[in-house]
Amino acid sequence: MSQQADQFKKLVSHCKEYGFIFPSSEIYDGLSAVYDYGPYGAELKNNIKSYWWKAMVQMHENIVGLDAAIFMHPLTWKASGHVDAFNDPLIDNKDSKKRYRADQLIEGHLDKIEEKMNKEVEKALKRFGDSFDEAMYRQTNPRVLEYQQQYDAILERFTKATAAGDMAELKAIIDDLEIADPDTGSRNWTEVRQFNLMFSTQLGNIAGEDGKLYLRPETAQGIFVNFLNVHKTTRQKVPFGIAQIGKAFRNEIVARQFIFRMREFEQMEMQFFLRPGEEMKWYAYWKEARMKWHLALGTPAEKLRFKDHDNLAHYANAAVDIQFDFPFGFKELEGIHSRTDFDLSSHQELSGKKMQYFDSELNENYVPYVVETSVGCDRMFLALMSQALQEESVPDAKGEDATRTVLRLHPALAPVKCAVLPLLKNKEELTGKAREVFDSLKHSFLCQYDEKDAIGRRYRRQDAIGTPFCVTIDFDTLQDDTVTIRERDSMQQERVHISKVEAIVRERTDMSVLFR
Repeated sequence: MSQQADQFKKLVSHCKEYGFIFPSSEIYDGLSAVYDYGPYGAELKNNIKSYWWKAMVQMHENIVGLDAAIFMHPLTWKASGHVDAFNDPLIDNKDSKKRYRADQLIEGHLDKIEEKMNKEVEKALKRFGDSFDEAMYRQTNPRVLEYQQQYDAILERFTKATAAGDMAELKAIIDDLEIADPDTGSRNWTEVRQFNLMFSTQLGNIAGEDGKLYLRPETAQGIFVNFLNVHKTTRQKVPFGIAQIGKAFRNEIVARQFIFRMREFEQMEMQFFLRPGEEMKWYAYWKEARMKWHLALGTPAEKLRFKDHDNLAHYANAAVDIQFDFPFGFKELEGIHSRTDFDLSSHQELSGKKMQYFDSELNENYVPYVVETSVGCDRMFLALMSQALQEESVPDAKGEDATRTVLRLHPALAPVKCAVLPLLKNKEELTGKAREVFDSLKHSFLCQYDEKDAIGRRYRRQDAIGTPFCVTIDFDTLQDDTVTIRERDSMQQERVHISKVEAIVRERTDMSVLFR
């Protein structure tokens, strides 16, 4: 097993063992690609959503919030293009009986070619050191140039086939590249066919097309159909945004890699309405702003990168992903898209209702253009957990205590902010005092009281769920009202007066520190 695969396996195990994520309906052997968030997972997820909401709505005068319904009129999805075009190319392996997305198989092949190019560059960097000119090397090295030509030729062919919806050509690319089943190595493929990703249900108890509804595959359309309602009631002027956090549902062909790709997931989206012709200015602005949001959490810059879309969606004139280096490689974490006026114009045409904005400065009506930012809450959760979970040696410790598992989440997002621990559980004067401290702190932030096991084990439990501070009540506390406060990352301990504990914890864990 590779180091990354082993790391990912430990992450999944840790999430279940410590109450972050459970398989849904586990007593019935679970449900594929559906998960439940446990006690600490629910807290972390809520903190992620709160951080996003504050960054978008609280910190911007011209962005307001919305909570649209999951069910929408079925014509919504006709106007948006989802009924006719929300498809993925599906392919089955006849030997393994496993199902794949044809586009992802081809993209995986392209990634392998890109990895080969990067390895050549890395070898040259080690050989030439500080004098290495990467741009010149990529333009002149025969092996790199050969890989680049292969990459460009495949990409051009793939892009044309995808844009044309040519399933036969996608199959031909897979055959020509001799792409094999990743699990079995078999190349015995079926034809490629379209697969619509929307879940359908019925309105009322009468079956038939007239009563057909869909579980929304994205939250954006709820924003677009409410554009005029929000504009009129909030008196916002273009440019302004509408933010929303909500569930979406997609009948994914391949739903793997834990919570990275699920059939029921949560999106944090903001649609920013603006004057036509100004979309590239705002597209650049939101690219920078969203990257800063991720970096503020302490995410290493090398873990994040921009990746422009090779194939633009039918509604977009520019699109980029912020990718994160997950244990299984760089994958999409957030998308920033310039959607033009496609959505509002489509709803205007199909509904017969004008979706226009009167710009008093220009003295004209127009359908606004839109720049979208969309981040998956579940993917954000997975990214944070995968970079925060660490095993490390403990200085001057021996035996079981020589290593610890610690979840280095940013203190503002940590599920529990502070744990209150009496030194001994069978001393009523210690437990009573510890309860007093706990009861005073719980009004300010989420705390946990723990008296079971030796103090060292309790520290380890709190480290494993990411608690930034532990407060220990001992016999000295009974004499002078001082406690030992231990910081998670450094494990440093400090003696402070009980009256100072709240301020110390608040200073480090308050979400406002992320916006300074």
